[in-house]
Amino acid sequence: MADHLKTFFDARLVERLAASLHAAAPAFPRAAFIREAAKGLDGHELMDRVRHIAGALHRALPRDYPEAVEVLLRSLGPRTEATEGGAMATFFYLPHTIFVAEHGLEHFEPSMRAQHALTQRFTAEFSIRPYLERHTAKTLARLREWTEDPSEHVRRLVSEGTRTRLPWASRLREFQKDPTPVLALLERLKDDPALYVRRSVANNLNDIGKDHPALLVQVATAWMKNATPEREWLVRHALRSSIKRGEPAALAVVGARPPSGIEARVTKLPRRAALGDTVEVHFEVTNRSKQQQTLVVDLAVHFQKANGEARPKVFKVRELLLGPGQAETVSKRVSFAQLTTRKHYAGPHCFEALVNGQGLPLGVVEVSG
Repeated sequence: MADHLKTFFDARLVERLAASLHAAAPAFPRAAFIREAAKGLDGHELMDRVRHIAGALHRALPRDYPEAVEVLLRSLGPRTEATEGGAMATFFYLPHTIFVAEHGLEHFEPSMRAQHALTQRFTAEFSIRPYLERHTAKTLARLREWTEDPSEHVRRLVSEGTRTRLPWASRLREFQKDPTPVLALLERLKDDPALYVRRSVANNLNDIGKDHPALLVQVATAWMKNATPEREWLVRHALRSSIKRGEPAALAVVGARPPSGIEARVTKLPRRAALGDTVEVHFEVTNRSKQQQTLVVDLAVHFQKANGEARPKVFKVRELLLGPGQAETVSKRVSFAQLTTRKHYAGPHCFEALVNGQGLPLGVVEVSG
């Protein structure tokens, strides 16, 4: 995706951006902006391209920041209706958000207006973060107001912009230390009518749990009381990383206690595979106890690393409810294709079923180069 995004920010985008700004403000120096913003663009990687365009934008807009923001706002297209899986076209507004993040910190109100508008067309989850760091109290107060905004995009900004470990963004260190202010916002969004927002709330809680696992369990336990199906889904999604790590307290929240009399027997697993292959594993989970059990079943694959060590990666499989003597077969496909985000190495790969955090060996696949 990064390569596609990189080439998205090309000379044609610069021309489109110039046209929108010139239409909003006829005095905008369209030709000069195009020359500067497009010059040397091909030599930059993704974010450097965007910053290059944003820098040219800063020099072309009026020097008075509030006036510059007004030009930006007049140039915006219609609000987006997309939520999940939005189109790449909305990244057109990424330079706008960088401009606001880098040049608007001394102009709080115009910048909040800009981010309120931009997040309804792209997202202001990155540009809001400098304001959370510089103007913490004022920004939190504004986000509290936005938890009741009619736009689900604005409400999602509240939860997504305050994520302590937001991908592609610097961490919010103070909230990592003490996530209490963030939790106060999430509390107001936990029953939001939009799945788009609730998913973001869950991801925020999941981030918090990586630094404060006990606090995550405490919040999850409280939210599970009288929970609607929608909120229960949110809590389970928030606990997913803790459950993958086999944390007993997190498993207990979803009713998965330490397993008793549980067996896992592999029914399909090749002994050999090659890099680039996809391996399919089937295994039967049996409850040998005399009690019904809720079982969270995952698969751990111990991937070889460049240094010869193996490190497990956990894949979600299924949740089972097995009565005494009951058995059920589950399956999972595991790819050994080389990706930009994951490089695979030849060698033995151990496959292991994880049932409520308990490891049950399934077998070894010898992967060749």
